[in-house]
Amino acid sequence: MTDKGEESAIERDDCEQCGLCCRIFGNSITPTVMNLYSWIEQGRTDILRFFSAARDDGLRVNCADLLPEDLGTTILIEMRDPETGEYLTVCPFLRRIEKERYICGIHAVKPEMCRNYQPWVWGETYFGRCKALKSSDNRYIWKHICE
Repeated sequence: MTDKGEESAIERDDCEQCGLCCRIFGNSITPTVMNLYSWIEQGRTDILRFFSAARDDGLRVNCADLLPEDLGTTILIEMRDPETGEYLTVCPFLRRIEKERYICGIHAVKPEMCRNYQPWVWGETYFGRCKALKSSDNRYIWKHICE
């Protein structure tokens, strides 16, 4: 059982926008079919073009070319370079705004996996440099992750 101070630290959105999560894991974003559907409906080809869909008939299609009715046959969605089709090494939506501060260029419509990722809550991190985990409000969480 946690005291109120520990509980409030866990429940807050404590991201310090260091960009570390996005720089490490951002090249492997996998949007849901619902994310694709929303982007198609909004005409967000600027986002869709960075994803490739494998269909159940074996064809691979750039997501900017998908129609809503194509989503039922989509079995795999991967982030890819729209020019080469190769895997990306970084998230194309990550924007550096200061020396050590980054923001998401598609924050309002970012994929569910990005929206839901909170290492300061789950302790789901493979690195010891997360500022949110090291902040004074989160020392309880950091202590338990490092044990």
